[in-house]
Amino acid sequence: RGPGLAASARAGRMDGSGERSLPEPGSQSSAASDDIEIVVNVGGVRQVLYGDLLSQYPETRLAELINCLAGGYDTIFSLCDDYDPGKREFYFDRDPDAFKCVIEVYYFGEVHMKKGICPICFKNEMDFWKVDLKFLDDCCKSHLSEKREELEEIARRVQLILDDLGVDAAEGRWRRCQKCVWKFLEKPESSCPARVVAVLSFLLILVSSVVMCMGTIPELQVLDAEGNRVEHPTLENVETACIGWFTLEYLLRLFSSPNKLHFALSFMNIVDVLAILPFYVSLTLTHLGARMMELTNVQQAVQALRIMRIARIFKLARHSSGLQTLTYALKRSFKELGLLLMYLAVGIFVFSALGYTMEQSHPETLFKSIPQSFWWAIITMTTVGYGDIYPKTTLGKLNAAISFLCGVIAIALPIHPIINNFVRYYNKQRVLETAAKHELELMELNSSSGGEGKTGGSRSDLDNLPPEPAGKEAPSCSSRLKLSHSDTFIPLLTEEKHHRTRLQSCK
Repeated sequence: RGPGLAASARAGRMDGSGERSLPEPGSQSSAASDDIEIVVNVGGVRQVLYGDLLSQYPETRLAELINCLAGGYDTIFSLCDDYDPGKREFYFDRDPDAFKCVIEVYYFGEVHMKKGICPICFKNEMDFWKVDLKFLDDCCKSHLSEKREELEEIARRVQLILDDLGVDAAEGRWRRCQKCVWKFLEKPESSCPARVVAVLSFLLILVSSVVMCMGTIPELQVLDAEGNRVEHPTLENVETACIGWFTLEYLLRLFSSPNKLHFALSFMNIVDVLAILPFYVSLTLTHLGARMMELTNVQQAVQALRIMRIARIFKLARHSSGLQTLTYALKRSFKELGLLLMYLAVGIFVFSALGYTMEQSHPETLFKSIPQSFWWAIITMTTVGYGDIYPKTTLGKLNAAISFLCGVIAIALPIHPIINNFVRYYNKQRVLETAAKHELELMELNSSSGGEGKTGGSRSDLDNLPPEPAGKEAPSCSSRLKLSHSDTFIPLLTEEKHHRTRLQSCK
């Protein structure tokens, strides 16, 4: 019987429930892994798992715990943060809520992320437990992709700010001047003069739009040599001054742009060209076109080009984040807008046909045809009601009342998703802007603490830790491995706190 039988008895010891417990570290046990009971403690939450369940996915970390005791303590602490030989319990300093979601893969074959968990942190938890992302549910994958895009946007904003702050000594004088001009015109928050220029450009856009409207008032117009009414010379001078500012601003931004082709093809810059170009084309036609065309044709062409000046009002979107958010919300709401147009189109066709049919019995009917009735159906369903065409029979009025109610319902249904898209994108932009500024503050704090010595950093820094001084107790193997398996490190922690606490990670 001797020591060999005693070791075998320890390896095959059964607990009160009839399940086989783990053997001693370093022992050579031949027990079937399906009968082994695994006890893990994740963030203070104790969980009992069984070998037959874990062996379904042998490449995961929990499945590796089944046979880790045969390799001794080195193998054990390479998989977990700590191990209690007395309780035969594995300890992990991980998020218990995320762990409850991860172990669903052993029961259901897929992982579903619980609401309230950060998708990026949950992905890190899955990587730690060595569970492939292919087991993540499709709805959770879309949420993870959205968060990745947000992080990429934050990184892009931070990189743009760093590019603006950084000065490369190897760059030439022209390149440095170009970057300064670009930042001066494109980054109003970079300096006080840049903010003043942005406000001045915004005011000139408003002044130019007001002048364009006032130029159409007959009382403010004057007669030219041919007796035609033209704009007042004062208004023309103000218009010329505004166009001169817009032209100078556009040319400076074009010459200082890092990528001129991308700049020229940008939508807002195309709007700038459309706001400037009509002035110069009409000026050219006025002074040179009379020699090549009749005066009447020149005046008609100039009048048509003046209408294009309304494009300058879209320049306000460059200085208004609200207008940019509205544009994005409308782009994201094409489906809802299409649904709205479909509802209205069906209602217009049905109610116009009914209105035409019901009004034919009246001798003084205003519904001459179904296409003419389309106009009545449009202004009725959109609750405008000009009154130029209206029903006169009882059935026609009843049809008008029903079309009015259906129009209100058809318009109200898709409005709520459009408003939600606007609010969601607006709040998202504010959060991303705040996150980018916070990231820069952290980088500044990290750089300022670099001279005082850092105690954290990346995981690779652990390999370069200096040896402990004489007389000081060296940390145990488990404590060193615990450091190597913690999530991330924060450079501003003291030497007594090498890894983040959960509160610091949330912050």
